[in-house]
Amino acid sequence: MTTARRTRRRSPRRRDRRGRGLRGLLYPPSIPATKTRAEKFDAMVLEALEPIEQRWAAELADLDLAVDEVPEVDETSPDDVVWGTGMLADVGVPLAQLVPAGVDPDGLPSRARIVLYRRPLEARARGGADLADLLHEVLVEQVAEYLNIEPDAVDGGGE
Repeated sequence: MTTARRTRRRSPRRRDRRGRGLRGLLYPPSIPATKTRAEKFDAMVLEALEPIEQRWAAELADLDLAVDEVPEVDETSPDDVVWGTGMLADVGVPLAQLVPAGVDPDGLPSRARIVLYRRPLEARARGGADLADLLHEVLVEQVAEYLNIEPDAVDGGGE
């Protein structure tokens, strides 16, 4: 009596034998592909600020720029949330805030600053170019409020 032997084809050994993925870095750290979303956003903010800063460098010497993930909210009900002055919001969601110079909660003097909220801004943009345009518009609005002038003057439309 002959029995059929089951032959098992062996697949070539793979590097990912246990489902843990590739080992080591996929890209070298020097190329842009390794940057996080936050790092890419920060670079876009600096790029959007550059033309404004070139034109208004002397007036913006005492202004800081910060990026937060999302705005701090004390109230949990959307009906109870009231945004303070200097807040730039789109359909009730803050995109940026101009914090005037003054005294911080620890009693130390603080400089005026523009705070951009990364997640709401990214959610409003459809892509990289759209986000760059939105960042430029938001920065123009906030700088105009800081300088107490029209946004068109900040962006160069006033000349």
